[in-house]
Amino acid sequence: MGATSRARWAFALSVVVLAAAGAVAYALTAGRYATYEIRSRDPVSGLLPGAPVEFHGVEVGQVREVQLAGPRSVRVLLSVRKEAPVSTATVATVTGRGLASRGFTGYVYVSLEDGAGPGGPLAVPKDGGHPVIASAPAQTTSLDTSFGELNASVQRVTATLEGLLDQRTVASLKQSIASLEQVTRTLAANNQRIETFLANAERASVRMQPLLQQSDAVLQSLQKRILPEAQQTLVRLDELSGAARERMGSILDHTERASTQLEPLLQSGNETVRALQLQLLPEAQRTLARMEHLSNTLDDTALRIRRNPSVLWRGARPEPAGPGEAQ
Repeated sequence: MGATSRARWAFALSVVVLAAAGAVAYALTAGRYATYEIRSRDPVSGLLPGAPVEFHGVEVGQVREVQLAGPRSVRVLLSVRKEAPVSTATVATVTGRGLASRGFTGYVYVSLEDGAGPGGPLAVPKDGGHPVIASAPAQTTSLDTSFGELNASVQRVTATLEGLLDQRTVASLKQSIASLEQVTRTLAANNQRIETFLANAERASVRMQPLLQQSDAVLQSLQKRILPEAQQTLVRLDELSGAARERMGSILDHTERASTQLEPLLQSGNETVRALQLQLLPEAQRTLARMEHLSNTLDDTALRIRRNPSVLWRGARPEPAGPGEAQ
């Protein structure tokens, strides 16, 4: 057998040995890992086969396969060590970190976390597939997405400012700035007066302390002396008002009884007035007429006596008859 044949046999033997070693390694590895499936309707940009799978921050496996299951769904197969505590409470999240969503500067992996409540072992589907781990919305915190969100926010803020800062608003702002500048100049020009005012206010505040102390003393005096005396006075006034109410009640009772007695008196007074109108007033009127006639007669007599006093002892002579009168 030549040297060439021995070399070929040696190479073939080494290949067989390597293949056997690979098969043994694969068998050992396959026995240590379990395959799980997650389904997501969110984009999984940057997630590639071989990406790490972490359970609560500890690497427990790798992404084995990423497939498009439908127009809006993605199917991801995970190879996870069997000792990892995967259960029905486990939630898978596709997370992206780094400077970009993919490439050597990007870091996209699958994060496994336990949710709320106790969990049990995952059941194998009846169609013979792999156990399905519940998935949460994807989270991407890469620098390019942050810059994109920042750019969108800046554009929205710019649009808002452009809508607010129109010509009228800018003119108003300029006018406000001019007014503030004028106020500043006025304050600077009256700086000495302001300092004088502040100094006077400081002196007044120093003088206020004795006044406040006196006010405190006055308040204490009010609380200790005047307020108790005022309270006693109010109590006396209350007692006096009670006595006055009692007396007023007695007066009202007497007045009520007197008002009941006034009614017969008023009736008799009405009868008396009616009698005066019907009887006494006509007699008094006739008497007054007679007295007036008597007064006229006395006046006439006194006039005659004044003219001829001899009438008192001679008597009154009949007056001579006039022409044509009988003698």
